[in-house]
Amino acid sequence: MDIRNIAIIAHVDHGKTTLVDQLLRQSGSFRENQAVAERVMDSNDIERERGITILAKATSVEWKGTRINIVDTPGHADFGGEVERILSMVDGVCLLVDAAEGPMPQTKFVLAKALALGLRPIVILNKVDKPAAEPDDALNDVFDLFANLGANDEQLDFPHLYASGIGGWADEALDGPRKDMTALFDLILKHVQQPKQIARQDEPFQMLAVTLGADNFLGRLLSGRIEAGRVKAGDTVKALSREGDRVEQFRVSKVLAFRGLNQQPIDLGEAGDIVTLAGMAKATVADTICAPEVDSALPSQPIDPPTISVTFGINDSPLAGQDGKKVQSRVIRERLMKEAESNVAIKVEDTPGGEAFVVSGRGELQMGVLIENMRREGFELSISRPRVIYQEQDGERLEPVEEVIIDVDDDYTGVVIEKLTGDRKGEMVDMRPAGAGKTRIVAHVPSRGLIGYHGEFMTDTRGNGVLNRIFHGWVPFKGAIQGRRQGVLISMEDGVSVAYALWNLEDRGKMFIGAQEQLYQGMIIGEHSRDNDLEVNPLKGKKLTNVRASGTDEAVRLTPPVRMSLEEAIAYVNDDELVEVTPRNIRLRKRFLDPHERKRQARAEG
Repeated sequence: MDIRNIAIIAHVDHGKTTLVDQLLRQSGSFRENQAVAERVMDSNDIERERGITILAKATSVEWKGTRINIVDTPGHADFGGEVERILSMVDGVCLLVDAAEGPMPQTKFVLAKALALGLRPIVILNKVDKPAAEPDDALNDVFDLFANLGANDEQLDFPHLYASGIGGWADEALDGPRKDMTALFDLILKHVQQPKQIARQDEPFQMLAVTLGADNFLGRLLSGRIEAGRVKAGDTVKALSREGDRVEQFRVSKVLAFRGLNQQPIDLGEAGDIVTLAGMAKATVADTICAPEVDSALPSQPIDPPTISVTFGINDSPLAGQDGKKVQSRVIRERLMKEAESNVAIKVEDTPGGEAFVVSGRGELQMGVLIENMRREGFELSISRPRVIYQEQDGERLEPVEEVIIDVDDDYTGVVIEKLTGDRKGEMVDMRPAGAGKTRIVAHVPSRGLIGYHGEFMTDTRGNGVLNRIFHGWVPFKGAIQGRRQGVLISMEDGVSVAYALWNLEDRGKMFIGAQEQLYQGMIIGEHSRDNDLEVNPLKGKKLTNVRASGTDEAVRLTPPVRMSLEEAIAYVNDDELVEVTPRNIRLRKRFLDPHERKRQARAEG
């Protein structure tokens, strides 16, 4: 059978997964009466809740006698490690661009990777039925982007389609019939070449492992494209590391391939097809699985280095062990090592005491998703503030800088520019009207300056701003950046919070807790209205006498507390504070719970 391998790449929320839904429906991959979830490729809970793709996933459809293997990739820069690996196993890419927003930072990132591999993209201008859509402007911007990224003449001569993923149509002309996706299927068959690997079917078997999975019955699973030869269940193969060292030899217990949404066992995997093998015990991502007579490893894509690190420690608060079952450092270490194995963009290091682990990755969202997965599995953790990873070059300290693209209402541009270019040491690159009363601002801001900025940005823009960011490069260290301005309110007692005490403390600042919540000494219960930390007693009840006075029996009405999400809490804490994460609660606390210990530490550092 004819094969085409294609990846769908785009910025976050430009409609990749919705488009794949339509391709599956219209190719007859579902039965007429089959119950199918919306965004069927977003398979895990967090992807469904947040509406973003985190893990790259493959599917396969048949069209006019040709099998098209389609890979849906993540759109968020924090999960770029997935995209970098995936592109090495496809022969073409569909670049999706929102006709209203035009090319965004992640569009630039994934396109640069695709062009560097020599792939010829198909451009799809999606969401052209949106009221604010400007498909012609978006197409011009895409062409400029190709030119800026150094595309060759063949890549610059890209075909383009106008589409609506949610409407289920794609056409060559903007005023086409708008009926179905036939134009896209036909263009993929015409424009994307057959895998070159098909010509190497008679050579010894070779495959580069690109994604790692697990199955309760089959154990470890490695997926990738067969570069040469054939493989069937029962074959003896070996795994070579990136350097060419032998990792293990094993028998392939099953060969699986995507047929529609499900992976099904197949008798024989042939060069050019994307398959999944089972049977290995140690082999992992970026290893070469090959026949015993092959000695050289396949080249694999180098992965961009991590930019931030977070310390994962055991939960040592007085309330530890009440919610979660997995609290020991040994269990936490095993889980982090397992994550680092399947996710090449994450690195895990032990600390000298063995009680904590430094996890390095791409960004706050990637860390937030890992922590969220762990708390759902029953882990209790204490998490430090994210720190930026520096590089040393010729004796000079370099720090990462990110390109930030912001779409904001004209009224709020002043406050956004002031925040980015003032305390946060950013530099304005571009500013232009984006239509519909909005302005687009492009700035280069140190990664340090963006930690914790998103919440502030949403407040400044009344929730209407859109902020996108992507790693831009390394620049000389820009000096100190001011952290959080406000101090915090710290509980001085252990116990259960009292409504009357919280009511009296409302003048002091915003509360993070409500009445009848478990507290302990050193826990952060609110934000102080001034810049210093303040110890308060949230357990103090009302003094009662046997004299009845007017106003005695009035009900206490509390202002609702501010409840932070996991990412907001991680970005909010300072260096001397931690986030306590359990399956049911997210609490903020001081690193040292005892006030005397905190003073001693402050003196030692001061």
